[in-house]
Amino acid sequence: MTKPMIDFKNFTFQYHSQAEPTLKNIDLSIQKGEKVLIVGPSGSGKSTFANCINGLIPNQYEGKIEGSVEIDGQNIADRSLFDLSFSTATVLQDTDGQFIGLTVAEDIAFVLENDLVSQAEMKKQVAHWAEVVDIDQHLEKRPQDLSGGQKQRVSMAGVLVNEAPILLFDEPLANLDPKAGKEAIALIDQLHKETGATILIIEHRLEDVLDKPVDRVIVFSEGEVVVDTTPDALLKSTTLATHGIREPLYVTALKYAGVDLNQLTQIDQLEKIDGPVVKEKMEVWQSAHFDLPKLTEKAPLLELKDLIYRYGQNEPLVIDHLTTTINKGERIAIVGKNGAGKSTLFKAICGFIKPQGSLKWEGQEIAKESIKERADKIGYVMQNPNQMISKKLIFDEVALGLTLRGVNEIEIKERVEKALKVCGLYPFRKWPISALSYGQKKRVTIAAILVLEPEMIILDEPTAGQDFRNYTEMMRFIEELNHLGKTVVMITHDMHLMLEYSDRALVVNQGKILADTTPIDVLTSRDLVEQASLKETSLFTFAEKIGLADPVEFTRKFIHYDREVRR
Repeated sequence: MTKPMIDFKNFTFQYHSQAEPTLKNIDLSIQKGEKVLIVGPSGSGKSTFANCINGLIPNQYEGKIEGSVEIDGQNIADRSLFDLSFSTATVLQDTDGQFIGLTVAEDIAFVLENDLVSQAEMKKQVAHWAEVVDIDQHLEKRPQDLSGGQKQRVSMAGVLVNEAPILLFDEPLANLDPKAGKEAIALIDQLHKETGATILIIEHRLEDVLDKPVDRVIVFSEGEVVVDTTPDALLKSTTLATHGIREPLYVTALKYAGVDLNQLTQIDQLEKIDGPVVKEKMEVWQSAHFDLPKLTEKAPLLELKDLIYRYGQNEPLVIDHLTTTINKGERIAIVGKNGAGKSTLFKAICGFIKPQGSLKWEGQEIAKESIKERADKIGYVMQNPNQMISKKLIFDEVALGLTLRGVNEIEIKERVEKALKVCGLYPFRKWPISALSYGQKKRVTIAAILVLEPEMIILDEPTAGQDFRNYTEMMRFIEELNHLGKTVVMITHDMHLMLEYSDRALVVNQGKILADTTPIDVLTSRDLVEQASLKETSLFTFAEKIGLADPVEFTRKFIHYDREVRR
C-alpha cells in the first residue's frame, strides 16, 4: 500500500491566542492523486486545516500541537515553510496578500527566478501559464490594478508554474464571474488529469465545484471532521442542511417534489439524473404551485443618463454612454463578467470617480456633491474588505461611521451589536481585525455600512467567501431593510443570490446595459448567459434534461416556493 500524500493522525491544534482547540482529533488520509473538496461553515476549521498542509502551521501560526501531520512524507513539526513549499502550492482566497511582482509577468515568474531558471525558459513558461488561465493580455499591468477575478487568475498561474505535487485552492471561485468560475473548475480538473497532482479545494460554492467530478467531500464543523464521503452519498444525506451548507438547487427541487434520492444514482452529476418517475413527480409538484407575483411600479430614486468614463486619456471607455434608472425600494442585481464595468459604475455613483453625464437623486442633480454628501444617501460596501478597514478592533470599525456622525454612545452600542449579530460577528466583537479570515473581514465591512442605514445600499460581491448560514442571515437583514423602503443594489457573480434576493437584473457588458429584465429571464436565456459570462441556473438545465414542458415556468415556480419556505 502506498504512503498517503497527506496524513493526519489524532491531530489537535490550538492557537496560543485561543481558549479552545480549533482542530480536534483529526484522523484522515488523502492519497496521491486524489481530488478532494473541503466544505463547512465559517469558523469550522477549514482554513486551519489548510494551513497545516501548506506549512503555515506551525511555522507562521504557532500553537499547541497534539498528534501528527505528514505532508508528502514530511512531518510538519520539524520541517520549515521553505521545505514544505516544494510539496504544496496554495492559491489564497485573499489574492492581494499573495502578490510579489510589480507586474503580472513578474509575479508569475517569481518562483522561477528563485529557482534560477534561464530568462528564455522563464518567459516561455510565464507565457504558457498566463495563456492557460487567460491572463496573457495583462502581463505588463500591476496585479493590484486588475479586477478581483483577474487577480485570482494571476495567483493561480503563479502557483501552477511551481508544479508542486499538492495543489491547494482556498475559495478559488470567490471573485470569479460564473463563466470564469466554471472555466476555473474545468482547468483544475484538467490539471488533475494531466499532472496527477493531489488537489484540495476549499469552497462554499459546492454546486459550482461539483460541475466536475471530485473523489471525496470532507465536511468540517466546530473543528472536527463530521463527514468524509462521496459527493453522491453527501447529497443524499441531511449533513449539508444540518451544518448550514448550501446544496445544489436541483437537489432541493427533487426533495420538494418528494423524489426518493436513494433510488437515483450519482445525483452529484446532473447529466445522469433521469427517469419517468422523476419527471412525473416534478410535473405534479409544478402544477400545484403558483408563479412569482407581478411587481408593482415604483418611483425613480437614482437616474443615470449618458454616463461616460475611462481611466486614462488613451484607455477604452469603461462606462460607455450608460443610461438606467434605479427605483425606490427595488432589489437589483448587477451582473456581468469581470472587467465589464460594474464596480466602476458604482464608484461613479458614490463620487469616487467623476464621469461625464447626469446623475439625479430624486430629480436633483448630484454630480457635484462630495463623497460624504452622497454617503448620507448611499452606502457602498467594496469588493475588497482590506480597502475599507481603518480600525484595529471589530467593534470600533463598525462603530466608526456612527461616531463620526456624532451619535450618542448608548445608541452606537445598540446599533453596532445588532449589526454584528446579523453578520455573525457578535462573538468576535472584541477581536482585532487582523485575526479574522477574509470572509469575516468582508462581514465587518458590511456591518459597518448596514449600521448606518442609508436609503440605498450597494453591495459589491456581498457573498464572496461567506458560508450559507451567514449569507442567509445577512440577506434576511437586508431584506428587512428593503421591506422598510430601503433600495438594495448588489453587484454579484453569485447567481443564487440574484435569483433569490433580487427582482430585477441589469446585465452589464463593456460598460453598457446589455439587458434589463428579471433574474430568471437572464439565467434562462442562453444568449445572455454567453454574452455576459454568466452560468445557466441548474434548475433550468435540470428541467430541460428531464423533459419538462416549460423549464422557464418551472424555474419561476421553484424560486417563488423556495422563498416562501425559507421565510
